[in-house]
Amino acid sequence: MTEDTTGEHEFDPSEYDTTITRTVDAPREAVWAAWTNPEQVAEWWGPHGFTVPDCEVDARPGGAFSIDMEAPDGTVYPDEGVFHEVVEPERLVLTSRAFEDDDGGHQLEVRHTITFEADGDQTHLTLEADVVSATPAVEEALGGMEMGWSQSFEKLEASVDESGAEP
Repeated sequence: MTEDTTGEHEFDPSEYDTTITRTVDAPREAVWAAWTNPEQVAEWWGPHGFTVPDCEVDARPGGAFSIDMEAPDGTVYPDEGVFHEVVEPERLVLTSRAFEDDDGGHQLEVRHTITFEADGDQTHLTLEADVVSATPAVEEALGGMEMGWSQSFEKLEASVDESGAEP
């Protein structure tokens, strides 16, 4: 947020760009599967307390995804998008769109680049989230993006551990 001369802040979505790096105690192929298999994605996507009642993932260039996150209060937050790059098991590039407005447009679009670096039986996972466009109406959600991804990664680590780290 940038201060202007009137003391009001000017909304700048790019200020919410985020990079998160984690080391997951699982082989790269298992972490890749957790990102590209819809049943596995549904196990970890979203912050603590959120569930995924509907998840479709077509992990190929031009393939779409649709993920509904359900909050503890029952509110469903649809997220949809498209894969731009799929380099198995090294890199995913995708754009997600969320917070549909009354006219069917999206108030938030984020380009994500996820890299998977093998290190023995561990994987260094890096997520770069670049906000392409956003309206001031989603500023609060943007403020929670880093925390939401961090909690999702905690769930991802637990789900990969529980699955026995099998792809």
